[in-house]
Amino acid sequence: MSRDWETTFSSWGAAPGATEQTKAENAERAVRKAIDASAKLNDKNIEVFAQGSYANRTNVRQDSDVDICVLYKGAFFPDYSMSQGLSSDVLGLPDGTYFYADFKNDVEAALVAYFGEGTVNRGSKAFDVHANTYRIDADVVPCFQLRRYMGTLQNNYWITPEGTEIHPDDGGVIQNWPRQNYKNGVDKNTATGQRFKTVVRILKRLRNEMTEAGQASAKSIPSFLIECLAWNVPKDGFGHDTLTADIRYALAHLWNETRSDETCSEWGEINELKYLFRGQPWTREQVNAFLQAAWDYVGFE
Repeated sequence: MSRDWETTFSSWGAAPGATEQTKAENAERAVRKAIDASAKLNDKNIEVFAQGSYANRTNVRQDSDVDICVLYKGAFFPDYSMSQGLSSDVLGLPDGTYFYADFKNDVEAALVAYFGEGTVNRGSKAFDVHANTYRIDADVVPCFQLRRYMGTLQNNYWITPEGTEIHPDDGGVIQNWPRQNYKNGVDKNTATGQRFKTVVRILKRLRNEMTEAGQASAKSIPSFLIECLAWNVPKDGFGHDTLTADIRYALAHLWNETRSDETCSEWGEINELKYLFRGQPWTREQVNAFLQAAWDYVGFE
C-alpha cells in the first residue's frame, strides 16, 4: 500500500465541522418556523426533528443535505404484520379523520409560504428546500407515527417503539425508526470507544472516492446502508491500534459474512426493527461485490 492510508483514514474519520453542523441546525430551525407559521398546522401535534446522518453525526463532506422529519402525532398507522389475529377492529381503534395526503399537502403549503415557491420542490417522498448562505439543503419528509403491534390479544400484545411511515406520491409504503437508529448508534459508538462512527465516516468517504474513480460497485451503495453494515461488525472489531486495522477487520468480516444468505439473513438495520437484506432496494450480492472492490481499492492483502 503505497498510499498512507492511516493518514487518509484519520482525516476521513473526523467528526463534521461546526460550521456545517450549524447550517444543518439552521435548516431544521427554519422548517420548524415554517410549520409554526401555518394556520392549518400550528395547532396540531407535530414534532420537527433532524434524522439520518446529520442527526447521527455520521455525515461526510459529500452529504449535501439534511433530512428533516415533520412528524404528525395526532394519528398513527398501525402495522399488524408481526402479530397474530390483531386488527384495528379487534382493538377498537377508530379511523383517523386527518389523512396523510392532506397532511403532506398542508406541509407543502407551509413550506412554500415560508420559503417561497422557487425554493421548494416536491418529490415523491419529500420536499427539497434549497440552501442559502445560512442553511444547507433540506429534504423535508412528512410522516405519520408508526406503531407495530406484536403478539396476540391473548398473550398481552405489545407495541414496538414509535416509528415513522410515509406514503410516497408514486405509491408504496416506507417505514423507518429514526429514533432507534440514533439511540443504537450512540450506544455502539460509546461501547467501541467512539470508533463506530469514525469507521462509518471512513467507509462513506471510501465509497465516495471509489464512485468518483468509476468503481461501478460503489455507486449502488447508499449512505444508510454503509451505517448498517458497520453496525453489523462485532464490537471487538473496533479499537485496534490503528484505524487501518479497524477498516481491514470491518471489510474482511463483512465480506466473509455476505458471501451467502445463510450467514447474514438475520442482520438488521441499526434500529434492529427491519431486516437488512429483506425487502430492501439493495441485495447481498451488491454489498459483497462492493466490499471486495473496497478491499482491493485500499490494497489489502
